[in-house]
Amino acid sequence: MKLTIIGGGSVRTPRLIPSLVRRAAKLDLQEVWLMDNVPEKLELIGGLCDTLAAQNGAKFKLVLTTDAREAIRDASHVITAIRPGLEEGRALDERIAFQHGVLGQETTGAGGFAMAMRSLPAILDYARLTAEIGAPNAWIYNFTNPAGLVAQGLHYAGIERVIGICDSANGAQHAVSRTMGIPLKRVFHEVYGLNHLSWTRSVQIDGNGGKGEEVLPGLLNDENFVNATHMASFAPGLRRWMGTFLNEYLHYFYHRDEALAALLAKPETRGEEVMRLTADLLRQLEAAETPEAALEVWHRVMGQRGATYMAHTRGGTDRVKLPPVAEDEEGYAAVALGCIEAIATNTPQYTGLNVPNNGSIDGMRDDDIVEVSCWIDRSGVRPIKIGAIPEPQYLLMRDVKQYERLAARAILERSKDLAVEALTVHPLIGSYPLAEKLVNAYLEAHRDLVGNWT
Repeated sequence: MKLTIIGGGSVRTPRLIPSLVRRAAKLDLQEVWLMDNVPEKLELIGGLCDTLAAQNGAKFKLVLTTDAREAIRDASHVITAIRPGLEEGRALDERIAFQHGVLGQETTGAGGFAMAMRSLPAILDYARLTAEIGAPNAWIYNFTNPAGLVAQGLHYAGIERVIGICDSANGAQHAVSRTMGIPLKRVFHEVYGLNHLSWTRSVQIDGNGGKGEEVLPGLLNDENFVNATHMASFAPGLRRWMGTFLNEYLHYFYHRDEALAALLAKPETRGEEVMRLTADLLRQLEAAETPEAALEVWHRVMGQRGATYMAHTRGGTDRVKLPPVAEDEEGYAAVALGCIEAIATNTPQYTGLNVPNNGSIDGMRDDDIVEVSCWIDRSGVRPIKIGAIPEPQYLLMRDVKQYERLAARAILERSKDLAVEALTVHPLIGSYPLAEKLVNAYLEAHRDLVGNWT
């Protein structure tokens, strides 16, 4: 098997390497190609990957390249994790949103649309190239934000073998696994919604087929569990009302004004913070005298970056880090590599993914990309049947999905009118004149990447 990572110069790429080594024999993994269009960054991150591969006894060949065609040629599986406009683009998106008095975040609301303007066309080009010169029946696993909206656009463009992946889709599964000290493979959760807008209504231990021990209601009433997870950032009354494990990004909707005030009070946006940390990491990697020293730098800076993630929801404090659960905890790598293993070896896997609804959630169209628990094997992806969901959740999901449909078509058609309509219906914006100002500001700011829209 040949596996290609588009965006291989990402600072998160090294996290894949130990997991790939552990799975290599089962996957018959022969080559791993890291492709990136920033050669200096690729060289530094690729060096870390080389070190990790050697330390873990990798048998596969690791190839670094800036040539997308050679990277994708004959690849059976392609992971896409890119950032058009780099960290500077994200920081600009957030500042523009704040200047207009709305939340700035790279996957939600105005900032999410601005990110999608750049990321969807780029991922679509790679997807079409994969269909042209990749291995027969090659699959794409997209991490590029906003994952759900990008997947919606790819689906509209006729790309079928693509799976949208986001760590937060399996947040409840991981939280229960860590809290109870139970391997992930024994924990079955029922998640439904959209990317960064999802709820988990059930978590069962050994619950394949819905016959396991239900543990979520008890944990949601357990103060220790709540305080050890992001659930502590939600108001107690809201937690009681929802009765589910909430995706942490729902904080932007259910605590909108509080979140906006907290973000505006910070001296730098999250994008500016990430830009600073990434620049600091690359400088230190370049100055490191040995591969081991470089790896130590990477672990330290990435730990700092992870600890401050969504710190505004915790009053600026660092995240609580629970211990991992034995060999099942692979973090960033787990979902994508689990899907690859399921398809390559026909070993069924159960996980939360962003895929076409196909009758899973009542009231949503079959071609709507939703975030839902799925079974995956060589035959593809099968979302579980969720059925009807509570009306307050459904109405929010429906409104955001209307935005995603319009936004995806606006980007594919380069239509300013559709873009304004999309932001107007978004619950975090809801104003036509404001939507016009935001669209014009983003088109002007990113004209070099997105071109002219009509």
